[in-house]
Amino acid sequence: MKRWRIEGVPLTLDEDEQLLYSKVAAMLRINENQIDDPQVVRKSLDARRNRPPHFTYNVAFTVGDDWSAPEDLPSVVKLSSVQAEPAPISFVPVLQAGEKVIVVGCGPAGLFAALFLALQRCPVLLLERGKAVEERHRDVQSFWDQGMLLPDSNVYFGEGGAGTFSDGKLTSRVRNPYTDWVKKTLVDMGAAPEILTDAKPHIGSDRLRKVLVNLRKHLMSLNCQISFNSKMTDLIIHKNHLEGIIVNGAGEVKTTHLVLAIGQSSEETYRLLEDRGIELVPKAFAMGLRIEHPQEHINRIQYGRWTGHPVLPPADYTLTARVPELKRSVYSFCMCPGGQVIGSSSGEGGIVTNGMSLSARSGVYANSAIVVNIHPGDYEACGASGLSGLAFRRTWEERAFHAGGRTYKAPAQGLINFLEDHDSPETGATSFLPGVRAASLRSILPDYVYDSIRSGLRQFQQAMPGFITAEANLIGVETRTSSPVRITRGGDGQSATVRGIYPCGEGAGYAGGIISSALDGVRAALHVLTRL
Repeated sequence: MKRWRIEGVPLTLDEDEQLLYSKVAAMLRINENQIDDPQVVRKSLDARRNRPPHFTYNVAFTVGDDWSAPEDLPSVVKLSSVQAEPAPISFVPVLQAGEKVIVVGCGPAGLFAALFLALQRCPVLLLERGKAVEERHRDVQSFWDQGMLLPDSNVYFGEGGAGTFSDGKLTSRVRNPYTDWVKKTLVDMGAAPEILTDAKPHIGSDRLRKVLVNLRKHLMSLNCQISFNSKMTDLIIHKNHLEGIIVNGAGEVKTTHLVLAIGQSSEETYRLLEDRGIELVPKAFAMGLRIEHPQEHINRIQYGRWTGHPVLPPADYTLTARVPELKRSVYSFCMCPGGQVIGSSSGEGGIVTNGMSLSARSGVYANSAIVVNIHPGDYEACGASGLSGLAFRRTWEERAFHAGGRTYKAPAQGLINFLEDHDSPETGATSFLPGVRAASLRSILPDYVYDSIRSGLRQFQQAMPGFITAEANLIGVETRTSSPVRITRGGDGQSATVRGIYPCGEGAGYAGGIISSALDGVRAALHVLTRL
């Protein structure tokens, strides 16, 4: 028996998924009962405008060795054999008596690094400066309701990291043998099984909280020690080798293996690393604004006369543009169908925006970041150190705070007024929490970002007619697309300057998003286990 994979099998919106395997059998010129163990491995929606939307499936199946593939398959269909998955690597870690591997940070990178280590019977101490997700959720809700910001318990700090208050998107361009394992783990912890097959999988912020609680319990069952409200405040280094860390300014914990999964918003930790000789270098990132449309408006643009069909999900979009005269690119990022725009400040006196959707994506608005690429040369004036990008983005977050009235309300402007460069800052209703204040957005962006976004939006209108509408609003400022800092590391995963430190995830500048961060955490764990 041999395993095969057929890609590109179409079903119309009105065809039941139960017809899928009979359709596959017909294409393969065999009876359906000859197909053994059929499995959907990918499902995507083809909703290109001006043609009927349909679903496309990739299906894996086993068939007898005497079967030969037909030569007249439709041109859109691809058939290939499936290679057997390699056997998992097994490690027997050796540590000194009483020593643990310390993982700092409870975001996707830290959680999956800790899980991978714990599954290999490696003693792990997982430290998180913020709170467990149940308490953290209450703190974040208080911030959205009342503008009360807590520096260590907010959208960026606490169990789950920044991904907890997001759409829970699991898309990634990273090709990695552990991708399926990460997704299957999330399903085992409570995520919907559809994330294993959907082309654009997401969990939803409401369901993510339950996943995190189950993952915490699973880690503890594997003898992983978890400590919340525990901030790494210093490093003990001797002759460029790690010997331990200080927690909360007092407690010393000895270790020679530290997985550093701090997230991109830990500015004090970045400064500590620089002070202790950990090499940091500036890195490109992107910044801009959040745009918000009524979801029904996006549905009409994308689905046309098929809008409202019961099997169609809330429509999304991906848009890019080039602005050659400014040597910039503009693109949509982290698009949230049926979601809301949220206040994501992590430090006093700054406004940060982000997008979030719940699992049902049933909100009345669609939002997306509209961002422009930023080069390290753009923030040379902020200093020559590896932290100059942090100072740069902080400048614009503080400007947004002042433009919003210094109450954590975000500055916002209607799309038409923004494009026409009107001083009139009128804005319509938005979903943003803790609320918006009408303001001219020119004051909260560098000129080249402001001009690039205006040019890019007009190009978006050409690619997606109707995108520019009086119903849309822009909210600022979006600065946390990725880290402007990279913690350099060698081929063995360790810091380029201090042995025993394994930087990983978004905060290290090597990942972006839940899946790529989780995979980078697994990579760090593999490096630790190899060394042990």
